[in-house]
Amino acid sequence: MSRPFARLFLSAALLSGLSFSAYAAVEAAQPVPATPPLVTGLPDFSNLIDKVGPAVVNIRTTERVTRGQGQPGEEEMQEFLRRFFGGQMPSPRGRRGGPGQGGQGGQEEQVARGVGSGFIISQDGFVLTNAHVVEGADEVTVTMTDRREFKAKVLGADRRSDVALLKLDAKNLPYLRTGDSSKIRVGEWVVAIGSPFNLDNTVTAGIISAKSRDTGEYLPLIQSDVAVNPGNSGGPLINMRGEVIGINSQIATLSGAYNGISFAVPIDEVIRVTDQLKTTGKVTRGRLGVQISEVTKDVAESLGLGKARGAEVSMVEAGGPAEKGGIKVGDIILQFNKQPIETTRDLPRLVGATKVGSRASVTVWRRGAQLEVPVTIVELQEERSPTARATPKKPAPGAAPNALGLVVTDISPAQRGELGVDGGVLVENADGSAATAGIRPGDVISQVGNTAVASVAQFNGLVTKLDPKKPVALLVRREGVSQYVVVKPRQ
Repeated sequence: MSRPFARLFLSAALLSGLSFSAYAAVEAAQPVPATPPLVTGLPDFSNLIDKVGPAVVNIRTTERVTRGQGQPGEEEMQEFLRRFFGGQMPSPRGRRGGPGQGGQGGQEEQVARGVGSGFIISQDGFVLTNAHVVEGADEVTVTMTDRREFKAKVLGADRRSDVALLKLDAKNLPYLRTGDSSKIRVGEWVVAIGSPFNLDNTVTAGIISAKSRDTGEYLPLIQSDVAVNPGNSGGPLINMRGEVIGINSQIATLSGAYNGISFAVPIDEVIRVTDQLKTTGKVTRGRLGVQISEVTKDVAESLGLGKARGAEVSMVEAGGPAEKGGIKVGDIILQFNKQPIETTRDLPRLVGATKVGSRASVTVWRRGAQLEVPVTIVELQEERSPTARATPKKPAPGAAPNALGLVVTDISPAQRGELGVDGGVLVENADGSAATAGIRPGDVISQVGNTAVASVAQFNGLVTKLDPKKPVALLVRREGVSQYVVVKPRQ
């Protein structure tokens, strides 16, 4: 081999040998491709507002009041509140109505009572807003962005959902399209338009913070961080396609103004309510006739349910559909018409949306077994007053509490009729873990775990067999309402 070729071979061999040790360092020095960002830039809302803005309206309400009554300075304070805070301003008691109501010599006149927002949903003048915006108003005036004004007729208002439907005598009006609030996503951009503090056509923007936020029995609200203030009530919450997905209704605040959290009624719920308001002027909801409470993890484990789910039946209305169908106090409602009940929030909404007079199937967990109970839904009415509470006797001298810290007595037939119970034992004294759990004299215990209680002897016998290492759920009745209470036996 000639020297030049030998040198070349040696150089190549040295280079090859070095490359193995330097390979990792060379690769590490190479730039790693960056992950493409999921969000780029900020949205421009100007075209969206140009399109939807004309269909958003200002709503002013007035009422007839009688002047000449009230405390000194009251009128000035009411005017200050109306001017700077908008919204519904309740009239002082005794001042509303015609002459002769609220004092002598009073003169009736129309005064402004509040400012809110709304939006047009059809060319022929149907308008949506909040029920609290128009509640108690004698006259409602709607002003559009082009300064046209109309006197609006309130076709109906539903306080439970806070939705009101108005009608304008007009045609060929700009209107907003409704979207699908069931398809909204947390984090998507939304816009609110309204009249905060009586500042017409104010636009604010933000994102959806949460879905199905529970703040009411029938109302899973949309939470956003869009700035909403008094006067925004009734205005639309709009997505980036220019569709209404909710009606701005509430704010969470300590000051009376925007604190970073606002709530809107989902447009799907609004449409269901509006259809009934347009047809009958009121909203009819179904009623099951039970009072319910949350199922805790400890109660679920004690009753053999596994995870916490369902709605615990705390009270059954006498003569109501649940009682007629066979639902009992202490049942855990797991399904309604085959739809699962994960929390207590689910049941009232499903029942409320059920047609009055229709048959429904309720799946309950009762004493360790799952049952199907048929019920006939009736119309929702006002809640009834709770039943009486028994007065326990003083504990007998020397009566010792059992392992749960309880001294109990049998319930007489007269007391059973008074309390509306078929069995159970009456608590005379509660001590130790029972008292810590909240049980007190006068309570009725009707169930230990999944076993019904009929007498003191049976109750104390069940308690003696309890595992001291495991807590037990007692079904406790107080003032007509029952609830599972978890108590840990004394070791």
